[in-house]
Amino acid sequence: MGLLEFESLPNAAGSGKGCISWGFRSLIRRKQVDSAHVKKYGKHPQLAKELSILELIAIGVGSTIGAGVYVLVGTVAREHCGPALTISFFIAGIAAALSAFCYAELACRCPSAGSAYHYSYICVGEGVAWLIGWALILEYTIGGSAVARGISPNLALFFGGEGNLPVFLARTYIPGLDVVIDPCAALLVFVVTGLLCMGIKESSFAQGIVTTANICVMFFVVLAGGYLGFKTGWAGYQLPTGYFPFGVDGMLAGSATVFFAYIGFDSVSCTAEEVKNPQRDLPLGIGMSLSICCMLYMLVSVVIVGLVPYYAMDPDTPISSAFAGQGMQWAVYIITTGAVTALCSNLMGSLLPQPRILMAMARDGLLPSFFSDVNKRTQVPVKSTIVTGICAALLSFFMDVSQLAGMVSVGTLLAFTIVAISILILRYVPPDEVPLSSSLHETFDSVSTRYSYTTPEIDGSNTKDPVISTKSSKYFQPEAETSIGYPLIVKDINYGHDKLNEQKRRRLAAWNIAFVCIGVFLVTSAASSAEYLPGTARYLLCGIGVSLLLCGLIVLSWIDQDNARHSFGHIGGFTCPFVPLLPIASILINVYLLINLGIGTWIRVSVWLILGVFVYLCYGRTHSLLHKAVYVPKEQAEEICQSSGYLT
Repeated sequence: MGLLEFESLPNAAGSGKGCISWGFRSLIRRKQVDSAHVKKYGKHPQLAKELSILELIAIGVGSTIGAGVYVLVGTVAREHCGPALTISFFIAGIAAALSAFCYAELACRCPSAGSAYHYSYICVGEGVAWLIGWALILEYTIGGSAVARGISPNLALFFGGEGNLPVFLARTYIPGLDVVIDPCAALLVFVVTGLLCMGIKESSFAQGIVTTANICVMFFVVLAGGYLGFKTGWAGYQLPTGYFPFGVDGMLAGSATVFFAYIGFDSVSCTAEEVKNPQRDLPLGIGMSLSICCMLYMLVSVVIVGLVPYYAMDPDTPISSAFAGQGMQWAVYIITTGAVTALCSNLMGSLLPQPRILMAMARDGLLPSFFSDVNKRTQVPVKSTIVTGICAALLSFFMDVSQLAGMVSVGTLLAFTIVAISILILRYVPPDEVPLSSSLHETFDSVSTRYSYTTPEIDGSNTKDPVISTKSSKYFQPEAETSIGYPLIVKDINYGHDKLNEQKRRRLAAWNIAFVCIGVFLVTSAASSAEYLPGTARYLLCGIGVSLLLCGLIVLSWIDQDNARHSFGHIGGFTCPFVPLLPIASILINVYLLINLGIGTWIRVSVWLILGVFVYLCYGRTHSLLHKAVYVPKEQAEEICQSSGYLT
């Protein structure tokens, strides 16, 4: 059999043999990027392209800066880093930027709704994509509910306390059910849901207003706090314990804590399908929103830790109490306004991405088509938005979900990790087969016959003419001299050797990407298991992990990246720098934070993920659009699509 002879008809993903066809095959099937050259007729309705760079920045900043900055600075300064809080925010911002770089490239190449779910489906496989999408559903639902529950206590400050809120908004304890209902939270969720149903332009405009108000309050804190600091002599910096009272370790621990204050910029990538110029605006929206958040966090922390000694900070209301201690009691109302607007903006940022993830999963057949419906007038997924709003409103009305807040971090960090792995796959082993609908069988048969041929054995024992049935001269690579008798034989052999070398490179790259992932897991596990493992076992585990990690990094840095990366998806946008070092560093940071979230959080998340596995096995696996797809090499796929009129 010749080196270039393709197998007869590639198996449909999920139609293999034995247990592989039933399970594993479906987990690794990957979908194609929605290329700009693919005709949109006959496909799902598109969302309205209304967003510009300013709207993206408003969505990114509004989704990132929440009430955490009004509370987090006090807790972290008291327990971890003291005056070094500013450095902790800076280091955490750099760590978040590693993930942001990966998101920016994938958002440019794959500008469709779904964010990390969409990227992992294209680069990793359907099984991982389902788990990421399922985890993100939990993240945004619990995140939105937790934010909504936090609004009413802050809003009550304008009425003189929670006891003075109007009856229809006040929290009420139900003895029989042992729950505290929060009508204000549920009402706010319904208001935001209605706003999101009106259209992406209207909702992004409203989010821009509340985000602007929040930023103005933060600038007030910086300017007024700076004035007080110069007036009083910056008491927080005049301490005998110095700038690092808890040492460098404490400062790094503070960085790990405040890292979660940067979660939210990924909401920008969820709106990729609604951006007017995604190749230009998406990277700028992600990068500028993260930069603005980092700058504001650092400025606020510089002022607050300077006004009040870290050990005297109020862990619940550090900013307002700092101003009240300086005789500016009226400033508490301004700061409370900032907290309320920040929470409202966060609520919109939590409810905006989830309908689009549900829509993306339904488009792929993994969820019922009900979730993929797009309203013809507003051009947003209204049905998915309403379902999201109802679920978040019910949770915020009946439950105090603050104890479930750790589950939000799991979904985000899992998404960050898979996105970084997807960058490595895109650069070194991008998909070389394309899934096509089984309706294109006839076109495939006519094209595949032109690619099928056999080659003779070139060892002197076979002197018969080679049998060549291909009509596609472009398939051969004229890289070597050809013989007079058989001009195509040498071309066939040379191209075959190139193909073989490319397969070896891809196999080597794939193994080393796996080594990196295993090494990261072992290193972070060893670093977090001091209380559970003896020293010898921990050092052995760490040594093996470091060896695998360094091996993968060195080999990936040494071998060439795949040339197909230049034409993967939509080209001409942002390119992630310092590959493979940057995505590997991102994987290391995210996995370390994941492992340190706590066993209780992981037990709760595992229950949700196991439920997701059952949903996938019972529905998604058999209803997936790729269930009967035919995978063909890219060389054939382009010709098949052109022959069938699928390409423009």
